[in-house]
Amino acid sequence: MATPMPRFEFTIHATDGKARLGTIAMQRGEIRTPAFMPVGTAATVKAMKPGDVRAAGADILLGNTYHLMLRPGAERVARLGGLHKFMGWDRPILTDSGGYQVMSLADLTTRSEEGVAFKSHLDGSRHMLSPERSIEIQRLLGSSITMAFDELVPTTSTREVQAAAMERSMRWARRSRDAFFADAHSEQNAIFGIQQGALDEGLRKASADALLDVGFDGYAVGGLAVGEGQEAMFGVLDFAPGQLDAAKPRYLMGVGKPDDIVGAVERGIDMFDCVLPTRSGRTGQAFTRTGPINIRNAKFAEDQGPLDPACPCPVCATWSRAYLHHLVRAGEILGAMLMTEHNIWFYQVLMQDLRDAIGEGRLTEVANNFRASYQVAKG
Repeated sequence: MATPMPRFEFTIHATDGKARLGTIAMQRGEIRTPAFMPVGTAATVKAMKPGDVRAAGADILLGNTYHLMLRPGAERVARLGGLHKFMGWDRPILTDSGGYQVMSLADLTTRSEEGVAFKSHLDGSRHMLSPERSIEIQRLLGSSITMAFDELVPTTSTREVQAAAMERSMRWARRSRDAFFADAHSEQNAIFGIQQGALDEGLRKASADALLDVGFDGYAVGGLAVGEGQEAMFGVLDFAPGQLDAAKPRYLMGVGKPDDIVGAVERGIDMFDCVLPTRSGRTGQAFTRTGPINIRNAKFAEDQGPLDPACPCPVCATWSRAYLHHLVRAGEILGAMLMTEHNIWFYQVLMQDLRDAIGEGRLTEVANNFRASYQVAKG
């Protein structure tokens, strides 16, 4: 008889500098880390079937509380059997709390200690998202990894504003955790806290200390990849991961570009998500080992080579740049599908390369070789 999978267990198999090679074991399966989570905002990884996302190497997807609560509605998803059944993905799903989208997309938001009242960007309907309601929605969706509800402010805000938002986020973190463990859903799933504090080391330390006092299954570094630039982001990652529990996974939210991911892995990050591979695919951009290319460019009209000669994906094995150029220029749906599939594969192969490098103690060499190659196309 097979041994049942644990609720949540993180094992570090090897380290190389600050980087960690690990496995997260959950009841819906194992997640190899460092891991990249394709984004399925509205219960779909855009232009991809779940089986094809899995074939690319993804162990876990990300869904979005804000979008799913507005359409089709969390209660409806629950009646239909939960998000896994609804979208046809049987492995782990992490749901973000909706806090970022409320701040960036919703109209007429009103923030208070209770939560955030807002008008939907879809139809103007009024809603209230509090820590308790965010956790309830994620429970209704059947999330494998639930995120605490937090308040995000721009990194350009004053330190006073950043401190107030961080402190409120920490109060909301405790309320989120209490709501999570008040429900039987917690017996099979996990909850992560989110560190805030913008670019300030002192605020980040205070946030980490508060989160550790509450206690979570994993910890996210939030509030980055919001326009501060790679150098500033790496500056925070030089100290922020080390402020968190080294025995728990560290998740950098909303990141990012391939070279962002490589640098963040070197600084001790274990999990990532970003819309970039799917959004870029739909707009004609492909990621390659020598940098991103725009397949719309006329120079590809008769190029019979694959998108990336080093890529093992089905797209590169079957179709030429010329064909993809034609599909994208003609506005054919298949063009968006194939470009997205290649990009999802590119990200997953990159993660496997990084995992292999950490296990072999060669991360610095592999990372430097990647950057040297990837810089070529950037000029």
